[in-house]
Amino acid sequence: MTDRYDVVIIGGGIAGAGAGYELARAGKQVVLLERESQPGYHTTGRSAALFAETYGNAPIRALTVASRDFLMNPPAGFASVPILTPRGALHIGSTAQAAELDGKYDDMRKLVPTVKRLSAAETQALMPVLKPEAVSGGALAEPDAMDIEVHALHNGLLRGMTAAGGRMVTDAEVTGLQKVGNDWQVETTKGGFAAPVVINAAGAWSDVVAGMAGVKPIGLKPKRRTAVTFDPPNGTDIHAWPMVIDADEEWYFKPDAGRILLSPCDETDSEPCDAQPDEMDIAIAVDRLETVSTLQVRRLAAKWAGLRSFVDDRTVVCGFDAEKAGFFWLAAQGGYGIQTSAAMARVAAALAQGRGLPQDVADLGLAEPDLSPSRLR
Repeated sequence: MTDRYDVVIIGGGIAGAGAGYELARAGKQVVLLERESQPGYHTTGRSAALFAETYGNAPIRALTVASRDFLMNPPAGFASVPILTPRGALHIGSTAQAAELDGKYDDMRKLVPTVKRLSAAETQALMPVLKPEAVSGGALAEPDAMDIEVHALHNGLLRGMTAAGGRMVTDAEVTGLQKVGNDWQVETTKGGFAAPVVINAAGAWSDVVAGMAGVKPIGLKPKRRTAVTFDPPNGTDIHAWPMVIDADEEWYFKPDAGRILLSPCDETDSEPCDAQPDEMDIAIAVDRLETVSTLQVRRLAAKWAGLRSFVDDRTVVCGFDAEKAGFFWLAAQGGYGIQTSAAMARVAAALAQGRGLPQDVADLGLAEPDLSPSRLR
């Protein structure tokens, strides 16, 4: 037996959950298929979870800005805790990186006028754990950067989708995908599903899913990123620390549930998989941290890795495939999927229904060709 819907979504991470939420609320009959027993098990559940309107290229920054209102003020009952909470971010650099910081400052202020350029002394005063030579070029302070409560956001989208009549099926690995007449027939370990539109939101597996459908790949490149947490120095209150990021993005650290989260910002090519941390990447992260700060990692509390999937221009892919009617791409979120999630949900739902971009997104300078898979062919 095959169940028929208006839209079948493959993948229950933040992208698929967002699209399902908006489409179900628009009155579409939606089913979301997730291979794992727990949606968000892979990249969504392993995010460093920062909302930063300065992060990413121009299209990504526009989508982040367009997500702010929803994330700051979600609908009543969407979540029991705030989605965004104050954090702040500090982009630091040595004297050799000062010119780079100046250039970033000019670029960042186009969309985020609250960004400030700090001197070395001001930076040191804010974060005394940083060594003077590490901040000799000063810093960029982004006071409006915020922590994202990913679990509450993701679950809110999934609950909202089902409350609006959408269906979620877990442990549903796709085993077959083909066009039959006007419908896409999706065979899974939980049965068959059919719809005229199938949304490929399978994360690192998006090119694999496309191959099953006979659709050309978009050149998706999953890249592993490592993170660890460790205890702060005894007696040190870290709760108000900002996220601290190297100007060249070779490391970052931030408070995380009473501990310090650290990453070497690695981007190691990987096949789609359940990513695991590499001990060398962990050693590199610790060395970089101890080079620029007085912090020392005595013992790891936790370690993990996730896959951030990019295409060559590092911009999200969202839109119908020009060669396969009804096959819709929602992939390549890279490291930006959580912070852009609210706007991307609206964009994906609009485009999947044959409408244009939401006006507020278009007003930020984004156009459909910026996101279309056709740009990569």
